[in-house]
Amino acid sequence: MEEREIIQECSHRMDEAISKLKETLGTVRAGAVSPNVLDKIKIEYYGEMTSIKTVASVTATSGTQLVVKAFDPTAIKAIMAAIGQSDLGVNPVLDKNVIRLNFPPLSGDRRKEFAKQAKAYCEDSKVAIRNIRKDLIAKVKRSEEFSEDMEKRIDTEIQKQHDEHIKAIDAIYKAKEKELLSM
Repeated sequence: MEEREIIQECSHRMDEAISKLKETLGTVRAGAVSPNVLDKIKIEYYGEMTSIKTVASVTATSGTQLVVKAFDPTAIKAIMAAIGQSDLGVNPVLDKNVIRLNFPPLSGDRRKEFAKQAKAYCEDSKVAIRNIRKDLIAKVKRSEEFSEDMEKRIDTEIQKQHDEHIKAIDAIYKAKEKELLSM
């Protein structure tokens, strides 16, 4: 294990945490509704928990409406039940072979709830970044390959990566908060 490998692993794992955060924040509705709001909803399909996008196409027909068209008509009931039980606050309406989801415009209170939810997701990501730092520093300390000077240099570089990624999370949150509250 080399110094460069440790730093690359650190950067890669922290970048993955940021990527996952962005994906998760995409499910938080802001203004116009996006098909991504259904990403976190799973249905039971042939005994497996499956995402809606795997069994149906989801399109936004307007700023407040999504249309879900199941590839397999037998999945419609499961999709409707999962959406009805979710925290989206919409009732699915069956219209022939498609499910229509009409989202009400966001109230000020609902926007604040979504901002709190986004902040919680960001805090979880910060914890993940801190855990990555802690894990890698412990890995370096356990290894007997590095001199004290190398350990300090690696620790400094890991801390630098940590600080950059925490700043990135703060910037992502500020942008999402602005998007949520400025409508």
